[in-house]
Amino acid sequence: MRAPTLLLLLSAAGVSACVATPEQAAPTPPPLVKTVTLGGSPGMTLGLSGTVRARVESPLGFQVPGRIARRAVDAGQTVTAGQVLFELDQRDLQQMVRAAEADLAAAESALANANAELARQRKLLEQQFTSAQALEQVQLLQRQMQSQHAAASARLAQARNGLGYARLQAPAGGVLTEVSGETGQVVGAGQPVAMLAQAGEREVEVYFPENQTPPASGSAVLADGSTLALKLRETAGAVDPYSRTRRARYTVQQPAGSLLLGAVLRTRFSRPQAAAEGDFSVPLAAIDERGTGPRVWQIKQGRVQPVPISLLALDQHSARIRAPLSASDKVVALGTHLLIDNMAVRELGQ
Repeated sequence: MRAPTLLLLLSAAGVSACVATPEQAAPTPPPLVKTVTLGGSPGMTLGLSGTVRARVESPLGFQVPGRIARRAVDAGQTVTAGQVLFELDQRDLQQMVRAAEADLAAAESALANANAELARQRKLLEQQFTSAQALEQVQLLQRQMQSQHAAASARLAQARNGLGYARLQAPAGGVLTEVSGETGQVVGAGQPVAMLAQAGEREVEVYFPENQTPPASGSAVLADGSTLALKLRETAGAVDPYSRTRRARYTVQQPAGSLLLGAVLRTRFSRPQAAAEGDFSVPLAAIDERGTGPRVWQIKQGRVQPVPISLLALDQHSARIRAPLSASDKVVALGTHLLIDNMAVRELGQ
């Protein structure tokens, strides 16, 4: 009975000797991180989306108010200069012409009477049957009738112009990118009922970040991989208050007949090396946007610390930043979402 008991005690002692105490457990090594040395900000290619637009885009509307009686076109239709697009109900405008014609006829009769009276008064004055004062009163009345006749003539011309404005015609050839007017709709003077993209030059409209100056030239990449040269024509004078971007229009330097209006293209713009101190180029994955703003994680003596940055430009693979760092500093290039302040790390390869 004593031999089995002794064997059991020896087995228990052996198991206890094999179990490591907490003080004896090996510490967990710091995680490995991929790093990149900042260096200077090299030249980079800025890639943005652009929209194909016509050089001249004209909102079309009637010059007089009224109710649309006929719509002769649809969106996407190609039109020629002078082609009728819409017509208003002309009944009220025709009545205005008739009223103006009647006013002019009355003014002509009054002027004829004033001229006849002036001639009679002059003969009477020559025969000394009237006074010079009476003649002056008739002359004043005759000039008044002349003014009323001129005003009636102007009103008639205006009424006839208004009748002509009841037909909305295309000012030039092109494509109607949008048609919003409908038959029976009452529209005001100048209210747009269609948008005409005039034939001719095509442009690419690009929106840049507010702190990015639109380059003077660039290129548009088509679906088949070919490119079209772009030249800056105009830049918006103010930043859009909602998107915080600046609009720029680029003229397509080569024949662009195959470009569809409204199509979205990829554009590329080369940026020279930044001259400002504190500008660097980093991989996109190095940007950490947790917290109150964008930042990168700098490594110092085996530990990381966040450094706030300003984003200057982005492309598909890299970002240009401005930060209080030097060219010899290292930042974490991947996995920044797992880091916390003062966390110990190991650089990959060490």
